[in-house]
Amino acid sequence: MEKTIAITGAGQGIGRASTLHFLDKGWRVAALDIDAAALAELVGAATPKRLMTLPCDVGSEREVAIAFEAIGSWTSKAPLAALVNNAAIANPYCGPLEDVDLADWRAWLDASLTAAFLCSRAALPLLREAERQTGEAANIVNISSTRSVMSEPESFAYAASKGGIDALTHAMAVSLGPQVRVNAVRPGWIETRDWQKESERQEVEHRETDKGQHPAGRVGTPQDIAEAVEYFLGAGFVTGQHLNVDGGMTVKMIYED
Repeated sequence: MEKTIAITGAGQGIGRASTLHFLDKGWRVAALDIDAAALAELVGAATPKRLMTLPCDVGSEREVAIAFEAIGSWTSKAPLAALVNNAAIANPYCGPLEDVDLADWRAWLDASLTAAFLCSRAALPLLREAERQTGEAANIVNISSTRSVMSEPESFAYAASKGGIDALTHAMAVSLGPQVRVNAVRPGWIETRDWQKESERQEVEHRETDKGQHPAGRVGTPQDIAEAVEYFLGAGFVTGQHLNVDGGMTVKMIYED
């Protein structure tokens, strides 16, 4: 039986890599993104028959409801077995705390944490139906960040949104199981500049010092996160967990020269 996976923030970066990864693995993919141009480029790089693109502000309750109603119609013969809550504002830096505007704070939280809540809630009937059809637990994988457990200066809103994602993950895991398993991937330094839409894409070359911060010997790629998501989808006895995918960066002690 064919299965469907819904991925938010699918037009660029980790979301784009995950979309192409799961299409290559034979999944049908419902790709959601606020950037219609990025979605249009994704269509050109993929197999349209198994890809549904949905321009959607996943921080909007109304738009999320419309999108998942459309997904429900599209998945009648290929149940929605997985949801990846990947959407977020990528730039973590918001400036000094005393200068952070409340509207900007809410924008960071809405793009990631509120979006994960809205999309999970909207997807839940479809995920439960998939479990009934396949006899296997459906999955939600939330894309968190290593910044949920460690911080850089002036990243308050981003860190708070990802910390909330971690808490939402274990809260949903204990409430939605056994029909739905819920886990989180915490990316570290993942290079996404070469995975943007064409108008923003950059060629990237990392310094040896950049690579040397990672015991794995390199900076991460969006494909690394797609593979971690795939791991969770197949790990039937794993739920409520948070997996650091950071090349070992968060366990390395760094001293000033």
